[in-house]
Amino acid sequence: MLIHRKRRLYFIALVLAGSGIAVAFALTALRQNINLYQTPQQIIQQQPSSQRVFRLGGMVVPGSVQQGDDLKVKFTLTDYQAKIQVEYQGVLPSLFREGQGIVAQGHLNSQGVFIADQVLAKHDANYHPPGVALAKMEPQA
Repeated sequence: MLIHRKRRLYFIALVLAGSGIAVAFALTALRQNINLYQTPQQIIQQQPSSQRVFRLGGMVVPGSVQQGDDLKVKFTLTDYQAKIQVEYQGVLPSLFREGQGIVAQGHLNSQGVFIADQVLAKHDANYHPPGVALAKMEPQA
């Protein structure tokens, strides 16, 4: 009877340890994606490494879009508190325009320019990323 209880105890301990490891892996994976995007102000404060891929959200600054003959596009993204230069190589979404809210995925290069691998534009003309909408409503000092 003692051996049977000992085996049951080992089995329960093994299940609990396995569950703990699974929860740790899940939380680690979710931590990276819990924030849908970061604002230019957050990026300037954090200075992420150039290898880290993240999403950057904000408004395209009017007059900042520069398109070359190839598919390379440069523009500035703002949250009305900070600005970041963005470069993207590819076809932009048809709804991309100046003054529009976008979310781009990519990384910062060594010069502090955000190199986007993907650009998403919201279809609602009244869309403002949540942090940007609050910053726009606050008086500037």
